[in-house]
Amino acid sequence: MLAAHVLARHLETVTVVERDVLPDGPEQRKGLPQARHVHVLWSGGARVVEDLLPGTADRLLAAGARRIGFHEDLVTLTSHGWQHRFPPRQFAIMCGRPLLDFVVRDRILAGGRITVRGRTEAVELAGDAGRVTGVRVRGLEDGTRELLEADLVVDATGRGSRLRHWLTALGLPPVEEDVVDAGIAYATRTFRAPEGATAGFPAVNVAADHRVRVPGRFGVVYPQENGRWMVTLSCTRGGELPTRDEDFLPYARSLRDPLVADLIADAEPLTPVFASHIGANRRLYPERLEGWPDGLLVVGDSLAAFNPIYGHGMSSAARTAAVLDERLARPLEPGGARRVQAAIGAVVDDPWIMAASKDIDFVGCRNRAGDPRLTGERAALHGFADLVASMAIRSPEVSDVVTDVMSMSTPQSELGSTRFMSLMQRGRLRPELTAPPLRPDELALVRLDRRGAVSAP
Repeated sequence: MLAAHVLARHLETVTVVERDVLPDGPEQRKGLPQARHVHVLWSGGARVVEDLLPGTADRLLAAGARRIGFHEDLVTLTSHGWQHRFPPRQFAIMCGRPLLDFVVRDRILAGGRITVRGRTEAVELAGDAGRVTGVRVRGLEDGTRELLEADLVVDATGRGSRLRHWLTALGLPPVEEDVVDAGIAYATRTFRAPEGATAGFPAVNVAADHRVRVPGRFGVVYPQENGRWMVTLSCTRGGELPTRDEDFLPYARSLRDPLVADLIADAEPLTPVFASHIGANRRLYPERLEGWPDGLLVVGDSLAAFNPIYGHGMSSAARTAAVLDERLARPLEPGGARRVQAAIGAVVDDPWIMAASKDIDFVGCRNRAGDPRLTGERAALHGFADLVASMAIRSPEVSDVVTDVMSMSTPQSELGSTRFMSLMQRGRLRPELTAPPLRPDELALVRLDRRGAVSAP
């Protein structure tokens, strides 16, 4: 939708080819099964959305979304220990994916310049190796095939994109692809939260420790609209994901801390367990082709898809839309599509390397990447990343920079800057936390007084 929105700002007409019938409200739909799992819109992406669609954040919050300040409104057990709840530097918007999609879609389609062809799928590209001139589509109701001619075709078909096959059919060589697959799987269930908890209790994140050479297990409790908690449990390859309702709570108890299990033990479940095994990091490099065709661009998960537990997919898509908006402000000359595609590829590099480099450290990860940062240089980077992680949970200054990078508000290169190295040397370290930093009033709100509060100045 963001890609369509910016296209409509620069081109006469825009047609969205969509397999689903888009609902008139924040409802689940078949073509977005991952919407049943937790999503976060990091501040780096939220600011881009707000620039493109002013007022979107207010509409989301008015509909029940919550703005989570990092790290004040989040209780996190990282791989290296409990994170101090420092004053917020960045934020994330937490709500159901259907709500986020609907608010954005409703605002964009209200402009009237975008046509949505529902129950229609793209079959192949039209044109040749030098220029794409449109896309052939098929109606899913009657099988009718049709050619949609276009000056510009944008592939936003997601993880299931058939772009590599389509380009081969045009006579182009294979597009380079990197895959880092830790075997991530995730299972989600929605619960009714205790009264007031979605507004007054922090979000919870219990991560795995990659240094322990066993499959990783993760769990989160994120506030949603309508007084609900969305709880996602996940694992890397071999972690035995819970797919039955009766296995959900025992799995939560197997995490490194029982906080997630304690929170949901007496909560009313509102849904069964929904499971997914789609989570590999995958990236294409179309800009490396010598002869990238004019008239074609690729964005979103079609270009780079990440392990969902890091929450970077939507923010990355927003950033690519912003690049598209900027580059289309001037006419595309011959060869211009390749230059635009290279600029789009540059903005997905940070989330790509953040997700892929983390996943490589887990047991059983299958690395089919040629990126040197994910192969030969790993030994040196590994030790530095562990040092940063151990300091970020206890140093407010180090935590600020790390959070800026994780939220996609600051380039990852900042972690190698002279300023950051200086902070690493002189950063003030708070005492190590031995339990989740929860206040007495927060524990009382969720009826967990027995756990005891931890002072976290």
